[in-house]
Amino acid sequence: MTLENFNYRTDPLFLRNRFSANADKYGIPIVPKSQFVNYELQDLRLLRFDQVKKDNGAHADRMVHFFLYDYLFESLWKNPEPFVEDISKYLGVLTPDFSMYIEMPVAVQLYNTFRNRWCGAYLKSKGLRVVPTINWSTEESFDFCFAGVPKGSAVAVSTYMFHAHNNHAEQKDLFMRGYQEMLRQIEPEHIICYSEPFKEMTGNIIYVDYDLSSWKHMEDDAVKSNRVKHIIGYASCLNKPIITKTGFVMKGGGSAYGGEWVPKDANSERLLGEPNSSAENRVENPNGSYDVKDNYDENGHATLERQYTDHGKPFAHSNPHDHKIDWSNGKPEFSGPINYFDGNIPELKNFKSGDILMKENNKSIYNPDDHKFENLSEFKCYLSCGANVGFKYNNTEYGIEGHNNSFDIWIYYGGDVVTGITLDEVLDYKLDGVKIKDLILTAEITERIL
Repeated sequence: MTLENFNYRTDPLFLRNRFSANADKYGIPIVPKSQFVNYELQDLRLLRFDQVKKDNGAHADRMVHFFLYDYLFESLWKNPEPFVEDISKYLGVLTPDFSMYIEMPVAVQLYNTFRNRWCGAYLKSKGLRVVPTINWSTEESFDFCFAGVPKGSAVAVSTYMFHAHNNHAEQKDLFMRGYQEMLRQIEPEHIICYSEPFKEMTGNIIYVDYDLSSWKHMEDDAVKSNRVKHIIGYASCLNKPIITKTGFVMKGGGSAYGGEWVPKDANSERLLGEPNSSAENRVENPNGSYDVKDNYDENGHATLERQYTDHGKPFAHSNPHDHKIDWSNGKPEFSGPINYFDGNIPELKNFKSGDILMKENNKSIYNPDDHKFENLSEFKCYLSCGANVGFKYNNTEYGIEGHNNSFDIWIYYGGDVVTGITLDEVLDYKLDGVKIKDLILTAEITERIL
C-alpha cells in the first residue's frame, strides 16, 4: 500500500468515525448538550447559513440555521473546517437539516440523520454551541432519527412543510406523531420552532418567526415585535395572534411534494371529481366565463380537459381545445393546448362506456380575493404548473401562460407581447418599465386558470 492510499483510507473525513456513538447500532454520533441562559433565547432570530460570510458577525445574537435546500449546505458536510470561524461569531448553530422526505428510501433517511449529527458533533468539538435539528418521516424512521441527542438537550424543529400552503394540504398528523415521540425519547429542555407551532404542541417552545428572521428585518433587531416569541407549554399564547409567514420556501420533512394537493379556489375544485367519470364544469372569470369538460381517473384526478374558449388568444388556442393533465409530481400540471384550427374536432369520449356520470355545474360568484397571490413563490409555482394567469395593469389586461418551461405573455385580444421565454425572464420582463415580479402582487389579478 502506498502512503497516498493509506492516507486516503484513514482520512477522518472518509471514515467519519471520530465521534462517539455510545454503542448506537448505527454509529450515529452524539451531539453533546449546549447550555443557554433564558435571556439569550428571548425574541430569538435566526440567520441562514448561506448568509453567514456576507453578514460577518453583524447579527451575532442570532443562531445559524439550515432550513434550506440541501445543496446550499452540502459544502459543510464535505469540508466543515473552513466554515468554523465564520459560524463561531454567532450565538449558536443548528445542525444541518438534511432532508427526511417520506418518499426517500429508509437508507437515505438514516444517512441524512448521520450527517446531521456528525456535523453537529464536529462543530461542538470546535467549541461552538450546537442545537440538534430534529427531523423525521414515518414511524419507520423513529428507530434512528432521534439518536445522538442526549436527554434534556435543546432541539430545533420546523413546522413549515407540514402546514397547508401553495395548494397542498396540511400534514399535521405526520408531524405530531414524530413530535410526540421526540418528546418521549429526548425530553428536550427547549424546542426552537421555526414557523408557527401547532396548537397541540407542548413543551418549552421558542417560536421563531420566519419573516422576522429574513433579510427584510436584518437591520431592525432593536425593534421589539408584539408577536409571540417564547411560549411555555404553548397554552400561554392561545389567545395571541400567530402571523402567517410568506417568502422563501423551506424544505426538510413530510412529503417531498408538499402533501396532498388541494384546490385553491372554486375554479380549481373541478380538477377533483368522481373517480372513473366525466363531468361538465364552468370556470368563472371576469374576462369571460367558459365551459369545460373533464375526464377523471381512478383517483378522481382530472387527466384530460376540453376547454370551450380561446382565452382571448385566438392565435394560440382554438375553440375548443384540449389539455392533458399530469399528476406525477403530486399536483396538476397542464400540457400545452391541443388545438384544432382546421375545424376537425375529435369526439371527446367519455371516461368509460355507458352513461356519463355527470357532476352538477358548480357555478360560483367570482371573488377577486381568491385570485390574489400571497407571495412571489406561489406565483412562480402556479405558472410552473402550466396555468394561465390574467392581470390588469395600467388599464391593460395581460395574460401569462407556460408549458414545458416555455412562457408567453400577451395582451387580451391584442396579440403576443413576447413568447418562448423562461420563467426567470417572465419575472424580470418589464411592463411600462416595471418588472412583473415587482407588480404581480399589487396588480389586479383577473383570473387564475389551471
